[in-house]
Amino acid sequence: MTEPEHIREYRDVLQRFVENEMPREAAAEWDRTDTYPREIVEKLAELGVMGLTIPEEYGGMGRDIVATMVVIEELCKRSTAISGPFIMATCYGGMNIVESGSEQQKQKLLPKLARGEILFAYGLTEPDVGADLASVKTRVERRGDKLVVNGTKRFCTGARYADYIYTLGCSDPDGARYKNLSLVLVPCESDGIEITDIDAIAQRGVGTTDVHFDDVEIAAEDIVGGESGWNNGWAMLAGPTLDVEKLEVAAMALGVGEGAIEDAWQYAQERVQFGKPIAAQQAIRHSLARCRTQLLAARLMLYHAADLANRNKPCTVESSMAKLFVCQEVQEVVLACQRVLGAYGCMTGSDMDRYVREALVFPIAGGSTEIQLNNIANRMGLPKA
Repeated sequence: MTEPEHIREYRDVLQRFVENEMPREAAAEWDRTDTYPREIVEKLAELGVMGLTIPEEYGGMGRDIVATMVVIEELCKRSTAISGPFIMATCYGGMNIVESGSEQQKQKLLPKLARGEILFAYGLTEPDVGADLASVKTRVERRGDKLVVNGTKRFCTGARYADYIYTLGCSDPDGARYKNLSLVLVPCESDGIEITDIDAIAQRGVGTTDVHFDDVEIAAEDIVGGESGWNNGWAMLAGPTLDVEKLEVAAMALGVGEGAIEDAWQYAQERVQFGKPIAAQQAIRHSLARCRTQLLAARLMLYHAADLANRNKPCTVESSMAKLFVCQEVQEVVLACQRVLGAYGCMTGSDMDRYVREALVFPIAGGSTEIQLNNIANRMGLPKA
């Protein structure tokens, strides 16, 4: 697959950044201690890549979804602890505000997002609400000239380090389904917010949390899209950013898969048993060759969908297919690479240990395998039960 010159340049820059700023030992420590690497995130922002989803007139580099996926992929070859904050700035923040924000919100937030000065976390899922987001229980209600938020959000990646929580709430409990929801920007320093860490097996470093809102007051201007966004949250949520979110997870998975195959490939050539490298054994050779094939197919599917998104072409089916296929294939690849390393692949704290834990989560995060299959079947016209 031949990439445009500017995409190859992004890859080169990110690969050098990873080698210079994200050594394996540091990545392992971020994972082991669940420590947020703030200094490294700030150095990443200095490259300007936080502005890859933001128009130049707001201080960004111009919208480039393909380049955004390249950055995610390259970072995840070493650590999801850095890709998480990148996504929080470019996708959770930049893309959503560009697509749905009011002009006031764009002028206020986009330049800061492009510089990496602020991050957004998602406040979408809840303890009893996952894929069925239209059933959220969190309430957003008007009280005078203020909005008041009450409820609990679950699996809010990076909320402890974010500046705003992009929150979905029910704003009209008597309204029709899908027309009773609003998205609001909740500043994380607001009174009444309680954040509780969740000890997850993957995406450590940036962390995931529960966020509880207890009579949290925010300004009416924090309705995403301004007054026209009131009770219009579902339309915003189901827009192009949802397709890109699926691709974000697929790009993370591809990066982890690439990291695993590189390690297994090298190990198989260095590990000698019965007088020769284990890479000479047919079982190992075939396994590694199959992994390379699976990853190439995954890469082609991901970047085909990313190219469609970048050109503002319909890609709901393609993004669901990419999310489904890439995450499944990467899980198979990583487990195969673990077997190549044998007992060394089962050591707690090893790079392969981290790859395996990450790979187990990708088919679930950002819309499960089953949800993607339903999306594909529905969009392609199969009847529903």
